[in-house]
Amino acid sequence: MYSIKNNHNIFPCGDHQRQVSDDDEETEIEETAYDFHDFNIHQAVIKVVVDVGSGTGILSIFCAQAGAKRVYAVEDTEIALQAQKVMEANNLSERVIVLHGYVEDVGINKKVDVIVSDWMDQLLLYNYENMLGSVLTARDRLLKPNGLIMPSSATLYIAPVTLPDRYSSKIDFWRNVYGIDMSAMVPWAIQDAYEDPCVEKIKSENLLALPQVVKRVDCYTINIKELESFKSIFEFQCLTRATFHGFAFWFDVEFSGPVTSPADSNAPPLQSSSNHPTTSGQKRKRDDPIEAIVLSTAPDKPPTHWEQMVVYLNNPIDVEQGHKIEGSVTWTPNQEEDGPNVHIRLEYKSGHRSFVREAVMR
Repeated sequence: MYSIKNNHNIFPCGDHQRQVSDDDEETEIEETAYDFHDFNIHQAVIKVVVDVGSGTGILSIFCAQAGAKRVYAVEDTEIALQAQKVMEANNLSERVIVLHGYVEDVGINKKVDVIVSDWMDQLLLYNYENMLGSVLTARDRLLKPNGLIMPSSATLYIAPVTLPDRYSSKIDFWRNVYGIDMSAMVPWAIQDAYEDPCVEKIKSENLLALPQVVKRVDCYTINIKELESFKSIFEFQCLTRATFHGFAFWFDVEFSGPVTSPADSNAPPLQSSSNHPTTSGQKRKRDDPIEAIVLSTAPDKPPTHWEQMVVYLNNPIDVEQGHKIEGSVTWTPNQEEDGPNVHIRLEYKSGHRSFVREAVMR
């Protein structure tokens, strides 16, 4: 079992700036707050909200602007002190209550209608705070029956990728340095540059095969034991001839309500917008405010601050069109002295050869 509390006191201000300046992320979440306001205002559903891991409090403010009567902004790091000043500067200190501590410990003595949280990491799960565990704790302790959780579900994907320019800049450089053969440095360079998973900007043309699902998370039903460790099987068929450099990961999150509305059991179900792709990199305007929306960090979607995560191979493999890459990925969270991490084990076959690649996301 891993801890759902973090050991870090505060994140750099730059991290918070990247998050609040991410137009796609914050706009989607703000739109979601207003859409659920439109959907539920006649049912008087959105009254009390808890924002788990609220950071600067930007999502808490969105919720207040969308009509929430009371928002509990729960933040365990010292940024909570600044968030309190933000609320005072925006005349929201009576509606948005900043609580400095863990959601497992703070004294919220009433049930809430909505839980919001930006808990996702580049690998979706197991970031420094392990905040999804805290969201599930808040769900079990505080959420009213048929209350809302935003985001409500998430899907993690994997795909093999080719990244020749990125690989060449770090590795192939050593094969010929001013006419000198320094290829003996290559193993060191690989370990130095690619031992751990790397945040990259992947494009659609970097994908060698169609992505496959690693893990689906339904925030309404999943329990914390399901996050302790999991394994996913994959089988890819390469779409083109290229060099296979590693496996890329990214995720989608969906914002939708519970199956049944607490005030009207005959209310229409929320419909996913995932079947309505955007065009020209723009978000599709929703005609129906109760339709669910999807925020994607996929390579073919507008970029976000999450970007994508790549686990590079120790040795790249040349593949042909139709070539099969099959195997499994296993995720195991650990609690170390310097904070939580996740151990990733990739076992895969290419042709008649088998490989194992292990990496740690810290």
